[in-house]
Amino acid sequence: MKWHEILIRYGEITTKGKNRKLFINRLKENLRYTFADIPNMRIRSERDRMYLSSEVDTEMEEILNRLPHIFGIHSFSPVAECEPTVEAMKELAVEIVQGLDYEGKTFKVNAKRSFKNFPLDTYELQQTIGSHVLGTLPGMTVQMKKPDIELRVEVREKAVYMMVDVISGAGGLPIGSNGKALLLLSGGIDSPVAAYYMMKRGVRIEAIHFFSPPFTSDQSLTKVKELCDKISRFGGNIRLHIIPFTETQQTIQNSVPENVTMTSTRRMMMKIADEVRKEIDAKALVTGENLGQVASQTLESLAAINDVTTTPILRPLITFDKLEIIDVAQKIGTYDISIRPYEDCCTVFTPANPKTKPRVEKMNYYESFTDFEEMIQRAVKNREIHSFPKTKSDDFSDLL
Repeated sequence: MKWHEILIRYGEITTKGKNRKLFINRLKENLRYTFADIPNMRIRSERDRMYLSSEVDTEMEEILNRLPHIFGIHSFSPVAECEPTVEAMKELAVEIVQGLDYEGKTFKVNAKRSFKNFPLDTYELQQTIGSHVLGTLPGMTVQMKKPDIELRVEVREKAVYMMVDVISGAGGLPIGSNGKALLLLSGGIDSPVAAYYMMKRGVRIEAIHFFSPPFTSDQSLTKVKELCDKISRFGGNIRLHIIPFTETQQTIQNSVPENVTMTSTRRMMMKIADEVRKEIDAKALVTGENLGQVASQTLESLAAINDVTTTPILRPLITFDKLEIIDVAQKIGTYDISIRPYEDCCTVFTPANPKTKPRVEKMNYYESFTDFEEMIQRAVKNREIHSFPKTKSDDFSDLL
């Protein structure tokens, strides 16, 4: 089937009132970036809909394959075109339905006449096209409410457009429409899912990872890079900041009681992340923490961790069940990467009996005997930065 264009429906963007144009423009730029390697694609936007097209059939197929991952799109439909004559409409309607698994299904034609001077009215159009399709392709029955197959026909002055598939989009808001945040990316199951949910709310993500060689391996770092590449497919360039954390982590092991080393480690991570956040002009920090999942995620532990910064710390998974998080990780394609058996710096130094209710004043006291500030600044200065995806042009990256 040769499709003329792809119709995109905005969904939540339509509720934005006077700011709607800003969200539409952001979605348009995200699409340009995502499809930068498709040279013949064209974008046409209207108040309530957007249209993508290419004269190359293989490019249209690739666009259809990638669109479900782009945030800000409620649904989309491939659209076919014919001349505004009854015979051409009959022929195209049969061609479209014939390409579906139609036998034994219910069927309906839903017509709309934007060109009011067309000789048939809406009811006559539906009856004429519907009876022709049913007569040509036996095995279907008419059903007016919620049919299996609904052929939508729009008659304009110079052409007629038809569609039948309504494909669900990723929903949410276009990436970049709600600012930028810095994600603490561990390499486990949770933090990539947290990134997914923040991106769905229009937040552009940069990631920070704490690397402690020789205690953590190069394979663990490769895993994190693959996770960044995977989540970047949702329509946004992602920069990964790799922090050399060995010196800081060893100092923590020698400076505070063993049962609070995990809490102190998380506090130092937050301090370092906050310094990087300032440099990249992000507005918040993001973690994959889940209430009560481990010792460092009790309310008391989170309060002690939060104490080191006044920056908002967003935890989109805070109330999720672990099985819910796993389901989403499998859905977005990060689960199989996350479960590879390469440990991050948090897991290799986990104390035997971590304190679940650390007190803020005690944490400040334990850490007061060591000057961590110089180590923090050194770690920030010596970080490595990588951009994902590797295969795309960065022409539009600063627009996202």
